[in-house]
Amino acid sequence: MKDKIIETAKDMFLNLGFKSVTMDDLASEMGISKKTIYTHFKNKTKLVEATTEHLFCTICNGIDGILDEKHEPIAELFAIKSFVMRNLKDEKTSPQYQLQKYYPKIHTTLKAKQFEVMQECVIENLNRGIATGVFRDTIDVEFVSRLYFTAIAGIKDQTMFPSDMFPMPTLMENYLEYHIRGIATQKGIEILNNLIKE
Repeated sequence: MKDKIIETAKDMFLNLGFKSVTMDDLASEMGISKKTIYTHFKNKTKLVEATTEHLFCTICNGIDGILDEKHEPIAELFAIKSFVMRNLKDEKTSPQYQLQKYYPKIHTTLKAKQFEVMQECVIENLNRGIATGVFRDTIDVEFVSRLYFTAIAGIKDQTMFPSDMFPMPTLMENYLEYHIRGIATQKGIEILNNLIKE
């Protein structure tokens, strides 16, 4: 039952937002009593914590699966972006922003974990891109990987990029192109242009 609650809560939080979904809404959606939810989670904060942890693990496992497929480095970045966006329901409710606003402690913990995982993944991608000649060998890998993480977090800031002006799928697509064009060789630009055409 606990897993079912987490799964349903995850879908509701991503579709409607962390703030607007109440324990009553969740109980009603699942056709169970609120008491049942409270036997597994003592309050909504604990539920949000468990749900974000579950989502984080799901996304990490999915990214590991993509990395195991050993795509060409630029194609890999696009594959990861598509996978993450699918799992975050295109971030219609700005989950990161809502977490930061209403559950700052959970957001801080999650951000630290995301940085750790993403750093490793992006550094590996950059090094492989340099080795295969799609990224310039003059880039500072440590600097670019940190810049990439900071920018991904930054474009999710609703005050800077309001979703009515910047829908998240377009924003992610534009940022990824911007990132790659800044570090790619001519060979990399050709691969990027072909991926954009597709």
